[in-house]
Parts: sequence; C-alpha cells; structure tokens
Amino acid sequence: MDTDELIARLNAHAPPALKTLGGSIVSYDEPTQTMVMNFHASEAFCHSGDIVQGGFITGMLDATMSHAVFAMVKEHIILPTLEIKVSFLEIARAGNLVASGTVVRLGKSVAFLEGQLKDPQGKLLATASSTARILQKK
Repeated sequence: MDTDELIARLNAHAPPALKTLGGSIVSYDEPTQTMVMNFHASEAFCHSGDIVQGGFITGMLDATMSHAVFAMVKEHIILPTLEIKVSFLEIARAGNLVASGTVVRLGKSVAFLEGQLKDPQGKLLATASSTARILQKK
C-alpha cells in the first residue's frame, strides 16, 4: 500500500473524536515516521474569546501522534495513551491548526511519541510527548 492509499484508508476510518476535532490527515513521511494532520478549532472549543482550550489542543496532538503509529504498524491495533505531557508555548486561536506527530521509538508493546502544534503560518503553539500501549485489536 502506497502512502496516498494509506492516508485515504486512515481518513476513511477516522474515529468520531477525530471528526469532532475537525481533523484530517495531510501527509505521512515514512523515513521520519512523521504524520501531519490539519485541524479546525471551532469557536465551540474556545474560552476567553477565541482562545482554544488546552484539552482540545491535547486531543489534537494525541490523535496525530497515535496516527503516526497506525501508519507505521499498518495493522489493526488499539493504542491507549499511558501518559501525555503537553507544553503550551503560545495561545492557539480558533481556526485552522497543523499538528505533526513522530514515532520516537516503537517497541512490541509500547510506543514513545512526540508532537507539535502550529498555526497556519508555522508558529509553534504547543509540544507534546507521549507513551502509548500497543494492543492487538480483537
């Protein structure tokens, strides 16, 4: 399966949470094991005007990092997050956002991940690191 087919398959089977976040896969780079996704943060995600609440940002980063593993493994797996750390560097405003997620290390049962969230101009808004458990889907 080539990269375009993989992206189409992952987008077609996007979970409801990803759809709620307005997320879609843009690209996957196999050599760097990096997934890029676009998100649309609606005003419903905001507090204090148009500032996106941190939980939604965390969800965007978590989804992007997880999808990097889904692209690598190419099997039907479940990937519950064991821990996640997010650093909020700048205010994220309602509208389009771009997230990248990279697989740092992939073991048999655990994945170590990193992510970044940027605005459309490339300004870094948040970073994340995560550990996730790899389970076979039954």
